[in-house]
Amino acid sequence: MIESFALLRPLWFLALPVVAVLALRAAWRSAPLGDWAKAVDPHLMALLARRGAVLGGRRQANLAAALTAGLLALALTGPAVERPEASTFRNLDATVVVLDLSRSVTEGGHFKEARQAAQSVAEAAGTRSVALIVYAGDAYTALSPTGDRESLGTTLFALDADTVPDRGSHPERGLALARRTLAEANVVSGDVVLISDGDGIGQAAEREAAAIRDKGWQLHTLFVPAAKTLPPGAPRPDRAALDRLAAAGNGRAADIDGPQAVLDRVGASTAQHLAAGGYGVLAFADLGRWLLLLALLPALLLFRRSA
Repeated sequence: MIESFALLRPLWFLALPVVAVLALRAAWRSAPLGDWAKAVDPHLMALLARRGAVLGGRRQANLAAALTAGLLALALTGPAVERPEASTFRNLDATVVVLDLSRSVTEGGHFKEARQAAQSVAEAAGTRSVALIVYAGDAYTALSPTGDRESLGTTLFALDADTVPDRGSHPERGLALARRTLAEANVVSGDVVLISDGDGIGQAAEREAAAIRDKGWQLHTLFVPAAKTLPPGAPRPDRAALDRLAAAGNGRAADIDGPQAVLDRVGASTAQHLAAGGYGVLAFADLGRWLLLLALLPALLLFRRSA
């Protein structure tokens, strides 16, 4: 139940302490006339009082105003619950797995674990569509967005060092293809998960990460460590580069042997993903409007007629 609750505009909580301070000040004010006693000449005020033209203020009215303002601020925070039909928007939420098939990964001794990590990401995505992109010297779509996990598993099992004929390591090409895949599918909230040892990451890859972030999507990274003995001429793994790339893509970074931080982000509900992408109205029913109606009750006290 708590997971289905959200605050659409949490910054409005900052107004509540201000309202509380004003309410305390109003409750303990000693002058029933407020600042009128300072603004009006004392002799004139005395004359008006003798004629019965001065009516003292009520602290209850101040408290009613404070309570009204507090309810308004609480309503503006946007308390909301997840819509029952939010799951029907899963086509607007997709995940793209970008798998490094360069020589340092496929021959580095942890390729099996890298494929298993890709399968774990797909399973964490639930019923949402998942696409698979592989790259080395160039990038290719191994599997278009699909909800068929069996097909994805078969494709992952068939991957090897010869799947991508182009030698080298260009992660920016895999990220660019992932970005185009999400754009062509009109995805509102998307996750891109790069599984790599960090080789080849440079300014071009960081620009792609920023482009993914600017679209409202997130780029996560899973680090593939090197084996004890690297193939001759193989580059050293670069975990720090993957961490920087995830930060540039507003995502999480983890290892393939401890991917839970990334899996938690990918496995968040469709409603949470849509809300993070600025489409919370599609996924959550805003309860703030009912708090606005509730605020009318103390507001009515402000219009009470005085004898």
